[in-house]
Amino acid sequence: SLYINFKMKLAVIATLAAGASAFAPTAQVSRSSALNAAKAPPKLQYVPCISTDDLPAPGSATSGVAGGLAICIAVDEKGSVYALGDKCPPVNQPLSFGKVKGGTISDPVLGTEFDLKTGDVVKWCPSGLGKLIGGIFDPVGVPVYPVQAKGKTVNVQVDVNYKANFEADYWSGILDAQGKSNGKYY
Repeated sequence: SLYINFKMKLAVIATLAAGASAFAPTAQVSRSSALNAAKAPPKLQYVPCISTDDLPAPGSATSGVAGGLAICIAVDEKGSVYALGDKCPPVNQPLSFGKVKGGTISDPVLGTEFDLKTGDVVKWCPSGLGKLIGGIFDPVGVPVYPVQAKGKTVNVQVDVNYKANFEADYWSGILDAQGKSNGKYY
């Protein structure tokens, strides 16, 4: 009976020690994967966006892609060309569907007006639906990008590492929406 009592105490002590070790601090182990890859520094560069043949008429806009970014190419009444981000806050509809006038481009749904040169908000969500939705959010502008025509191409200066750095923040996990973590189907 003394032997059984000793074995029970030893079992209880071993269990307590094992339980305590689960919460004890451990040394950090360095793991390397694409999930914690270092980000590339910003690299500004002019990249092709649209053909000069695709430039919209004065007072309108069109969309393009430069460096993986959605770009709104707007032409004012005088023929000056501007490049802005094509995601219109607060609900991210395309700004390229907007009307260009008086140095601004207006959101086609909520009516927000953005300055063509700075991307700053001139009028925040003035329409009926805009007042309802826009009242929930703080006014936010859109990014602007330098633009130049070179030959038959409209080039926009963007951070060519932006898309890769943005995507590096995503965790794809074991499976993504396509099936495999690399986007391929099974």
